[in-house]
Amino acid sequence: MPDTDTLVINTGPVLALVAAMGNLSLLKHLYRKVIVPLEVHNEILAGGAFAFGVKEFQESEWLNVRDSVCSPGPILVHSLDIGEAAVIQSAFDFSVNRVCIDEALGRRVARLHGLKVTGSLGVILKAIRNGYDIDLSLCIEKMRCQGVWISKRTQDKALRMAVNVLDERT
Repeated sequence: MPDTDTLVINTGPVLALVAAMGNLSLLKHLYRKVIVPLEVHNEILAGGAFAFGVKEFQESEWLNVRDSVCSPGPILVHSLDIGEAAVIQSAFDFSVNRVCIDEALGRRVARLHGLKVTGSLGVILKAIRNGYDIDLSLCIEKMRCQGVWISKRTQDKALRMAVNVLDERT
């Protein structure tokens, strides 16, 4: 039976959440376990100790960083970057049904493989649904300041969802 309280996360969402929130603590509070494939770990650290997000990533000692590379199948390897391929393969290897990927192609491939997909905005929306007082507009602005690309369509949809959640609370 797949684990519904566990998330396998890709590089983009890690950095986007650091940009939006200043740390990764939302993940700790929203999921029982967050798996980071070694390939994702290596992508995050590739820019060196002073690269954006590295300090916050390393301070999140509760993350379950894998200590060995995974072996994604040829379809994953040839259609996605190594981080996304490793996220999807790790989900299968550890019987996890939810992945956190922001890139459109990676999300599409994950869904085609039967996985549930969320992204950095989905994590923030989950936090809002769980009662966290978060200004999604400000989060999006902070993400963009760090070079995170969010389409107008995705932004508008996320903001509508956040408003609906807040309306349901009142």
